[in-house]
Order: sequence, then C-alpha cells, then structure tokens
Amino acid sequence: PQDDLLMIITPPEKAPDKPTYVEIEFEKGVPVKVDGKTKKPVELITYLNEIAAQNGVGITDMVENRLVGMKSRGVYETPGGTVLYAAHRELEYLCLDRQTMHFKEIVSAKYAELVYDGVWYAPIREALDAFVDKTQEYVTGVVRMKLYKGNCTPAGTKSLYSLYNQEFVTFGADEVYNQKDAEGFINLFGLPLKVRALMMQEKK
Repeated sequence: PQDDLLMIITPPEKAPDKPTYVEIEFEKGVPVKVDGKTKKPVELITYLNEIAAQNGVGITDMVENRLVGMKSRGVYETPGGTVLYAAHRELEYLCLDRQTMHFKEIVSAKYAELVYDGVWYAPIREALDAFVDKTQEYVTGVVRMKLYKGNCTPAGTKSLYSLYNQEFVTFGADEVYNQKDAEGFINLFGLPLKVRALMMQEKK
C-alpha cells in the first residue's frame, strides 16, 4: 500500500537498518511476559505494537471475501498481533505433535471465519474453544523474534515441553533406532499408492 495509507506502522523501507529482537514468554498458550517483564494483556499488546510498528512489521494488504459474497480490498495494520501470532505458532511447532498441529490448522481457519462473520456466540465456537484449550496445556516457553524492515522471523525457541529431541532425529549413526527400519516403513506406507500406480498402468 501507499505510505500515506499507513496510520501507525513505519513503511518497511524507512524502518531502522538494524534488527530489533524481542522475547515473548507464554504460559499455556497465553503471552505473559515481554523481554522478561510481566505485563497485562493490554500493556503487552501495546508494547509490541510500538516496537513492531517501528520496524515496519504488521502490514496486510489483501483482497478478501465478505460474508455477503462480495470481494473487497483491505489494508490492515496489526504490528503487535503479527508478532504474537508468529511467536505463538513457533512455540506450537515445538510443543505440539504432528496430528494435533495439522488438525489445529483446520480449526484455526474455522475459528477465524466465525469471528469474521460475527457469530461469536455460536455453539460451535464454544466447542472449538474446548479443543484449543486442550491443545494449549503444554504450549509454555519463550520465543525470541527478530523484527527487521517488515519481517518477523523466529530467532530462538525454548520450552520444558519441547518434543524436539536431537538424539531421535539425527540422520547419522545413533543408538536410538536402526536407520534400516525406515526401508520397511516406506515399503508399507507407499503400498496403496504402488497398487494404484500398477492399476493405472494396466488401464493404459
């Protein structure tokens, strides 16, 4: 968008030439500290708004689908929200298992739709809340974010509930499991696709 459309965010090209780092601490999915200081929700988002806006972070220029079906262009400024979303998601990558993470992406899209359409008090929203609350039980930790000229990227994540274990994911020699076991798994996992491929060849 044109610079004169922006109300609070510094255009990325005019943002500082040095990155700014910010640390956000979460407890059960809820942000509670920024840069080591405990803050109430409004104080926390206000603090992040200021820092992120100075670094050109949080500009969204999009064509969206309205509830009534029409498309419209919107330019939104959400500096603090952008940083929080990115940091929280990074912590979820570390603390949530694969299936929960994938299904939560579906839930997130539906939840956003309900909020956008203004049906906050719908029963389905309450049901989704229960799912989200369960997923956040172990989303606790600290995420360091790098803010630089419109970009918001993770620069480190730590959690007592991290599911990442370097000993289990190494591609080199290790004592955790036999690397050759992967061959049998791949053969079984790909068997349905192999059967279909053979069928398609016969049909040609």
